[in-house]
Amino acid sequence: MYSEEDYLMLSGIQHFAFCQRQWALIHIEQQWAENYKTTAGELMHKKAHDEGSFEKRGDLLIVRGLRIASHELGLSGQCDVVEFHQSKEGIDLFGYDGKWIPVPIEYKHGTPKENNADELQLCAQALCLEEMFQTSISLGSLYYGEKRRRSRVEFTEDLRSVTKETAKKMHEMFRRGHTPNVKTSKQCKSCSLANLCLPKLQKNMNVGQYIKQNIHTGD
Repeated sequence: MYSEEDYLMLSGIQHFAFCQRQWALIHIEQQWAENYKTTAGELMHKKAHDEGSFEKRGDLLIVRGLRIASHELGLSGQCDVVEFHQSKEGIDLFGYDGKWIPVPIEYKHGTPKENNADELQLCAQALCLEEMFQTSISLGSLYYGEKRRRSRVEFTEDLRSVTKETAKKMHEMFRRGHTPNVKTSKQCKSCSLANLCLPKLQKNMNVGQYIKQNIHTGD
């Protein structure tokens, strides 16, 4: 169990799964840079994160920008959307009759990724909701803007295990204050931190050479 002052950003689990160095640059070294994809994604999330917005459609309750946290994972953040579906197998919600099953929905600008980064982020949201509402959540959805449709995600035991292990590794790296070395790959081209990360510089130049070339002292 983690205390609140040790919580890390839940959204960072997606960065960590994509590239641990990218995560460290953002969450340890506090570096950030925008590109088209991050800007478009931010605009999409602003539309989804109408914090405190409730909308009821019959047996469906839609909540946007719900703040969540988990003592077990040591993560906190917001859900883009949580749909509460009315069901006899659900939970009680203050101010609403009946019982409800929470279903997290995460919005993404682009298309499904080759890795499981988005699924891990959504699963982390589900684990937070389970802890907060003392319930079990079996399914969630990822909505991809370019395809304009949802992809259903099942929260299997394997996905849950990987999510918990990833959160643990994030905390270990954060405590060490460690930023991993550069490991170039094709995904570097789509990373907004490519210029900050400087993979070509680090590959071809050691620290002494970098200082000699880039730091000039005056008389």
